[in-house]
Amino acid sequence: MALFLGDMNNRYFDLNTYYRNIFGCRVQKITIDAGLSCPNRDGTISTGGCIYCNSKGSGTGAYAKGLSIKDQLIKGKKALSKRYKAKKFIAYFQSFSNTYAPFGKLKSLYDEALAVDDVVGLSIGTRPDCVDKPVLELLQSYEKNYLIWIEYGIQSVHDETLAFINRGHDFKCFKDIIDVTRNTDIKICVHVILGLPNENKKQMLETAKTIAGMGIDGIKLHLLYVVKGTKLEKLYNAGDYRCLEQQEYVNLVCDFLELMPMNMVIQRLTGDPHYEELVAPSWSLNKMETLALIKDTLEKRDSWQGKFARCSYGSFRV
Repeated sequence: MALFLGDMNNRYFDLNTYYRNIFGCRVQKITIDAGLSCPNRDGTISTGGCIYCNSKGSGTGAYAKGLSIKDQLIKGKKALSKRYKAKKFIAYFQSFSNTYAPFGKLKSLYDEALAVDDVVGLSIGTRPDCVDKPVLELLQSYEKNYLIWIEYGIQSVHDETLAFINRGHDFKCFKDIIDVTRNTDIKICVHVILGLPNENKKQMLETAKTIAGMGIDGIKLHLLYVVKGTKLEKLYNAGDYRCLEQQEYVNLVCDFLELMPMNMVIQRLTGDPHYEELVAPSWSLNKMETLALIKDTLEKRDSWQGKFARCSYGSFRV
């Protein structure tokens, strides 16, 4: 079994291990809602958004409640320090597209976050079509003193899938911005969804193999679950979409991990649906059970991240 940069008990290079390697202590992300929008919802590209995305864009609603970036971070620090004994924190701009605003506003938001005590970095969730050179230069300027990640949602490398889910961009758009971002010191995380409509196992693993060779630093894997009020819910209710079964998803995750380079940080292996919004599958609410099954399946296979990886392209960057 391979070793993952400090943790001999894990079969994949998890985010906590990555943070401990850098900071020597427990580090937690604090989810930030900056009140930004998305070109796939404000009419620039579309008003409907992706077929699985709810009107909150995975947000917490904190911005609508009047909480500033600083207030959200202070509140998050208090909760996470108590729960996890965390000592340092990453400000995670999650809701919608967090590079989709005028340059001055973005700088103000990022500066406000980094000014909070014990915040040691940023993680910026966005789309590949919402990032330009000035934004990357701004993020690069923080790299000297902070840990900076940018998280690009791609979901799939297949253009037919991206069109069906109303993503609003193609794979070339994603590839082009990855090529540009790789020329900076900013760390790159990619989001992939397993179980997208009309995709089979072969196609999902083609996404894995493609991403594995792109020099990406981290990845988040998500289960496609059905949320109330989405276009996906209509497909599901009409019998035109089938959710993955739990073990089916677990097997796909393990297949995916086996293809990822060993130095790629596995930031997430499944999502966190809200109970009141979830339509299906019900098993997705039991995250810890799913993670335990992934660990158990890897052990039964005697497998690990990178077992079948063709390369380790992209050096471990701290």
